[in-house]
Amino acid sequence: MNSSPQHLKQTPRFIAVEGAIGVGKTSLTRRLAETFNYELLLERADENPFLDRFYRNPRKHALATQLFFLFQRAQQIAELRQNDMFEPVRVSDFLIEKDRLFAELNLEKDEYELYHKVYQHLVINAPKPDLVIYLQAPTEVLLQRIQKRGIPSEQMIEAEYLDQLNNAYTEFFHYYSDSKLLIVNSAEIDLVANDADYEQLVKYLLALPSGTHYFNPKPTLL
Repeated sequence: MNSSPQHLKQTPRFIAVEGAIGVGKTSLTRRLAETFNYELLLERADENPFLDRFYRNPRKHALATQLFFLFQRAQQIAELRQNDMFEPVRVSDFLIEKDRLFAELNLEKDEYELYHKVYQHLVINAPKPDLVIYLQAPTEVLLQRIQKRGIPSEQMIEAEYLDQLNNAYTEFFHYYSDSKLLIVNSAEIDLVANDADYEQLVKYLLALPSGTHYFNPKPTLL
């Protein structure tokens, strides 16, 4: 699908794609950016030196991992603020609010209190997306996709952790109201390799009014 002036008028100027590990948010983000010629804002997980150690020993390395991500995202948002005068259009594979979701899930009480103090001190004032796309998939599907993409450190992720993460995301978006929200059941569709599945989603999001919406498509044949 190619972008067109009509698409660019209808599409939100800032789209954020979210979801649990393995659900395909970065791949979808890249494809949306290509379709609409949008600037990419990506989570740079490969730059976090603590992440591999976290997957091997979550309890020991959770705080360092979380603080690194917090400082990294704060820097990215500061750079966004500096460039806002140019009114760019962009698509991102993360919400800054999800940082606290992971912190609450992974940190002990005293660690979280320290994390929260740092978060408040940074005074992060992130721009709000016009649209958030939340990709959902059950744990067994996430595990299959994680195994398929073959990132060595991710092979240590356990089903129990993904269950907890899925539950945390579900609760977070149950109360989310800061932006237009599209919740997508991505369990049986392929938004990267299947053009028909992807075009269904784009057509749907272009027509969305404000509020929360659910997209539960049937898979299409390749």
